[in-house]
Amino acid sequence: MTVRLVVLVSGSGSNLQALLDATADPSYGASVVAVGSDRPDIEGLTRAAKHDVPTFVAAVRDFAARDDWDAFLTASCERFAPDLIVSAGFMKLVGPRFLASFEGRYVNTHNALLPAFPGMHGPRDALTYGVKLAGATLHFVDSGVDTGAIIAQVAVPVLDDDTEDTLLERIKVAERRQLVDTVGRMAREGWTVNERKVRLGRG
Repeated sequence: MTVRLVVLVSGSGSNLQALLDATADPSYGASVVAVGSDRPDIEGLTRAAKHDVPTFVAAVRDFAARDDWDAFLTASCERFAPDLIVSAGFMKLVGPRFLASFEGRYVNTHNALLPAFPGMHGPRDALTYGVKLAGATLHFVDSGVDTGAIIAQVAVPVLDDDTEDTLLERIKVAERRQLVDTVGRMAREGWTVNERKVRLGRG
């Protein structure tokens, strides 16, 4: 069975492109069935259209209340019957309705080694703190900010002359590889969660 992915983006969609490239191989085990965004006219939506993948836009400003936005986002995703939803640079926090429908099936990639440095500025915070290892974390999304169970992590050494930009670029390369590899394994092998411990595979 091919696992159905809905990918959520907010910008250029480089992680989305990596997933689209991977899913072109039937042995990957998953296909991108829709791409959603909180912003219109972004490159991520253009990338999806080039692959004939359906898209939708859920812009917060178009709704009178955040709960209404959350309900629309939830319904938009449900329409495509996803097995897994991937936040690939999606810059909005989802609400309780979305989590009620998709918790345990909604994953996010974050550019720091959680639980250290959650939030919007992981690489900058890591540099400021003076760590020697930065990296990226793939985790399930819960009601907190970058607090869900960790699926996979990859470390990226911090160089003495790193700036926020140079560190971020190296993290992105490792993050993209981890995202593609781990989502593929989840699709082919399944996963279990016992308290906070995530194990890939059905055994």
